[in-house]
Parts: sequence; structure tokens; C-alpha cells
Amino acid sequence: MSVAHGIKKLGVIGAGQMGLGIAYVAAVKAKVPVLLYDRSKDQVSKGLALMDKLLDKDVKKGKIESAEAAKEARERVVVLSEEEGIKGFRDVDMCVEAASENFSLKAKLFGSMAAELRPDAILASNTSSISITKIAASAVPQGLNPSSEEGKASASRVVGLHFFNPVPVMPLVELISGLQTSSETLDRARAFAVACGKEVTTSKDVPGFVSNALLMPFLNEAIMCLEKGIATRDDIDKTLRLGMNHPMGPLTLADFIGLDTCLAIQRTLYEGTGDSKYRPSVLLERMVDAGWLGKKSGKGFYDYAS
Repeated sequence: MSVAHGIKKLGVIGAGQMGLGIAYVAAVKAKVPVLLYDRSKDQVSKGLALMDKLLDKDVKKGKIESAEAAKEARERVVVLSEEEGIKGFRDVDMCVEAASENFSLKAKLFGSMAAELRPDAILASNTSSISITKIAASAVPQGLNPSSEEGKASASRVVGLHFFNPVPVMPLVELISGLQTSSETLDRARAFAVACGKEVTTSKDVPGFVSNALLMPFLNEAIMCLEKGIATRDDIDKTLRLGMNHPMGPLTLADFIGLDTCLAIQRTLYEGTGDSKYRPSVLLERMVDAGWLGKKSGKGFYDYAS
């Protein structure tokens, strides 16, 4: 039996690649009004410019039926001012956090969302590795017993909704339930992801979930091969592309994901399990130290034209 998601208005925190992509599929596919918030005005401007570019491209490819339909989708996305901030989400039915992969930042955001949003609003995180149970605990108001009925109710509306980059293109969403997540929250979040045109898989709340528990050690091992001089950058990528039929090599993929994101997830895996097989490559750490973050910074394992 299908479940209605009941999302009549969506909030998205973060106007980077992920947040903008989530806003895009919500507006275009689910046809839901979206409130977008990011503290960086520059990031908002870049995000909206990217949205306009994507809409134009999808009209030309016939993925959006007309320029008028694209205009309607664009008008569904409204940017909240810095003055409005999280308070501007007070009337949304769901808010998706798509901030950096940093638990302290996410905990602060979920504490604010729990305080400012309606008590029946779903609080979703696009985290790709951090514990949903831990994030949900931060949605319990300070001074309130997490085991109390009010505490459990607040945490029960938190869910992991892991979209993949680039969101308008990648067809998957990984759905993660924390210990506190209610079945209603889970069912509605799944229904909303489907409305956004996505296939949905589920994972237990373990470090990295399914996707990154498998992917990140693979990327990390490729970086270690380069670090140890086992093969060149080009040969590592060519081996996986031509020998394993991967669409791109692991070093290229790491650049596209962002080396800082790769390192953050790898550290989450290592710290969350204590298993040495997840220890981040020294080369990966040094490249992040240097500010060589991949495609988004113009340099990673490859150089990218600005």
C-alpha cells in the first residue's frame, strides 16, 4: 500500500551542490514549493545560477516539457534571508539538512530545527556517513529527558535521506532509520523520495551506511596505491575504467565527490568502528591540508580549468 508523503512545503538547508540538487528535484519532480537557506549569499547566487542552467538544459533535452514548466519550477524555489534563517522554516512539512559532513554543525542545526519547526515536521539529514541516532538525539530539547514521551516524539521525526551527487541525475536515495525514528517518519520520507523520482534502498544506522561503507575504503585504497607508487594516477584510473568497466576511475571520482568530503567520511568510518582498514590515506589528508579538494577547488588528483 502506498503512503502519501504529505509534504506540501519543503525546507532545504544548504545551497551547495547537494542542497541545490534536492531543491531542484523537489520543485521539478515532486512539484513542491521549496524554501532554501544558506548563510553564504555567494553560495546562494551560485546555486540559483546552477538551477537556471539545469532547467534550461532539461528543457532542451525534453526532460521538462516546456519553458513555461521550467519557469513554474523555478518559481517554486524561494530563498530565505539571513534574517529569517531557520525561523523561516516554521511552516514547512519537512526540512532536509544538506550542510557539510560535520557532526557538531549538524547537531546545532537539528537543535535549532527542533525548536523552530512545527512538532509534526520531518527533520531529514542528507548525511552520507554520520549516525542518524546521534543526530536525532540532538533534536531533543536541552534539559528534556530523551526517554520522556516529549523527548521520544521530538527525536522520532528525524530520518536519514541520503541523496547522491549530482542529485538531478543519480536515481538513488538511501533511507536510514535511527533508533528513535518512527515508522510514520520513515514511510513518509520514502514516499517523498519516490515523488522526487528516486529509487529507494534502506540501510541500518552504521558508519557510512551501505554506500560509503563500501565506496570510501575502495577510493582510499586507490589513493594509497598512488601514495605508495604502485601505479600512476592515470594507470590506476584506467585499470578500473577499462578492466572493471567503471564509468570513471576512483581518483577522478574522489575529485568529483570532494577530497574533504572523502576524508570526513573516511574519518567517520575509522572513528566509528576502530578498524584500521578504514584509516585515511596520509596523501588524502595532506591534499586536504593543501586546499586541493578536487573539482570544486580547481585541483585535486587532476587539474580543472576555472
